[in-house]
Amino acid sequence: MEIWGWVFIGILFLADFVVKIEPFKLGRSQPTERISGSAGDVLEDNPVGRLKVFVYELPSKYSKKILQKDPRCLNHMFAAEIYMHRFLLSSPVRTLNPEEADWFYTPVYTTCDLTPNGLPLPFKSPRMMRSAIQLISSNWPYWNRTEGADHFFLVPHDFGACFHYQEEKAIERGILPLLQRATLVQTFGQRNHVCLKEGSITIPPYAPPQKMQTHLIPDKTPRSIFVYFRGLFYDVGNDPEGGYYARGARAAVWENFKDNPLFDISTEHPTTYYEDMQRAVFCLCPLGWAPWSPRLVEAVIFGCIPVIIADDIVLPFADAIPWEEIGVFVDEKDVPNLDTILTSIPPEVILRKQRLLANPSMKQAMLFPQPAQPGDAFHQVLNGLARKLPHDKSVYLKPGERVLNWTAGPVGDLKPW
Repeated sequence: MEIWGWVFIGILFLADFVVKIEPFKLGRSQPTERISGSAGDVLEDNPVGRLKVFVYELPSKYSKKILQKDPRCLNHMFAAEIYMHRFLLSSPVRTLNPEEADWFYTPVYTTCDLTPNGLPLPFKSPRMMRSAIQLISSNWPYWNRTEGADHFFLVPHDFGACFHYQEEKAIERGILPLLQRATLVQTFGQRNHVCLKEGSITIPPYAPPQKMQTHLIPDKTPRSIFVYFRGLFYDVGNDPEGGYYARGARAAVWENFKDNPLFDISTEHPTTYYEDMQRAVFCLCPLGWAPWSPRLVEAVIFGCIPVIIADDIVLPFADAIPWEEIGVFVDEKDVPNLDTILTSIPPEVILRKQRLLANPSMKQAMLFPQPAQPGDAFHQVLNGLARKLPHDKSVYLKPGERVLNWTAGPVGDLKPW
């Protein structure tokens, strides 16, 4: 028998022995392990009583009317901006007295501009954001005290406040100049990148908790799939020559492992997608146009060890979630060796990763549930903001002092919205 045959038999045995870990179910006990050290403490922090947030009341054209026009925005992967707004309106950290606020939040649904296929377009976002900032700076005194240094904004676009879905153009644009002093809460995270400013809070993309809950399978179903992935390997429409999309990493997965029996990979997205993830040991989470995707959330929720292929990625709530312990990191250049890397991981290491993934606190931190739950992603954002307090005195400007350039940026961004 060829070596691949022996390896495959061994791995199937390993999958049946190692991976009978119960999938996530709210309110049920399961084999688990608490996150040790400071990460576990941070994950379980309660932000209530540690900060107060003032929510600006803006005209409905910045939020409700946009959502009424296209309710699909409630379900796409950038929907955190909508649910964070709803959460804060009823949160105990909200204050109606701006004089006692630690942070100021401006609700602007900049990603709720969808194509017929449901893809968010960022082209109106800069003008919309500028308009909102002009409004709060004109009607309230708080922005002008710091030029946004005590304000936070949700910017869950592909490349955050650079407001473009193609990396080259996002880099060319840079972060919207008026947001240079604010704290950005964004899904995009990549070290040494112009679209990630120091002090930003990286969050998971939105994945629908109720939908995932309805696809849970019986507790002790064996994980008989070794490696699982569903998605594009090439983006012919936007990258006809190949090699630019995912920096070639997804293409390398397909070219090297499309015929490998250990790899269940395809461009087809079956109705059993969530169930299949619960039957898999490893779930590939490669970069696409941006380094992040909802697969990361789905893998954690379904106890499938995430294989993160995205060089220099900054992962959600990295001070609370021990990504190195629950996931596997593979450099983009090492994708051709992915089979060897994964089959070389000892069973005891796989078991521990699965026990950590089974921790309900870990799963809760990746979700934006309605209603909110203790320790969920909403609370992790608040924890991140609370840890930035108190604000340094240097953020407060002298009377009449200005730091930001209101006329900087592309000419198109300066047009009224």
